[in-house]
Amino acid sequence: MDPNAVKSTLSNLAFGNVMAAAARDYQKELLAQQKAEGSSSVNEEVDLDELMDKEVEKREEWKKKGHGEYREITEGDFLGEVTGSEKVICHFYHKEFYRCKIIDKHLKSLAPKHIDTKFIKLDAENAPFFVTKLAVKTLPCVILFRQGVAVDRLVGFQDVGGKDDFTTRTLEALLIKKGIIAEKKDEDDEDDEYLDSTRRVVRSSTIAGSDSDSE
Repeated sequence: MDPNAVKSTLSNLAFGNVMAAAARDYQKELLAQQKAEGSSSVNEEVDLDELMDKEVEKREEWKKKGHGEYREITEGDFLGEVTGSEKVICHFYHKEFYRCKIIDKHLKSLAPKHIDTKFIKLDAENAPFFVTKLAVKTLPCVILFRQGVAVDRLVGFQDVGGKDDFTTRTLEALLIKKGIIAEKKDEDDEDDEYLDSTRRVVRSSTIAGSDSDSE
């Protein structure tokens, strides 16, 4: 056999072996990568489940503490209620005062929406000790507590325009500004944003069309 032919054949065989080895290595790498991705995907799903479980647990814990509803408490309950949650809104009211009933209506509406904050009310007539201790002189008086400490208050309607016809959203915005509740995005807000964006698109199209007609 021609020595050159033998050499060529051996060279081809060697090249073939190298290619085969490379192909095997490539397949191994692909499998390892797919396995890693699969493992990562599983971990992500587990993490997401854990987050959802934690959120559910947190909401259940808040509900056990009386969050999610606007409740009346007694003077004997007061300390335990305001120190038992991180954020608490307490309305000192008088049952005969019309403006206290207006505050009741708005806080009752906000309580289920802002479950991470506790909403309670206390009859000022039946809580003389804390009325004196907290220097409550005008009703309605809404005191904001953080970790058991009174950090701010709303006295009368002076912070909401001074009139009886203010909206729940006005009070909500004020409480958000004071940091006692967090901003929540409503579906209605999203719908309004969508309508606004649609109107902007229509206006832009109309303007573009009028420009092209004038040329």
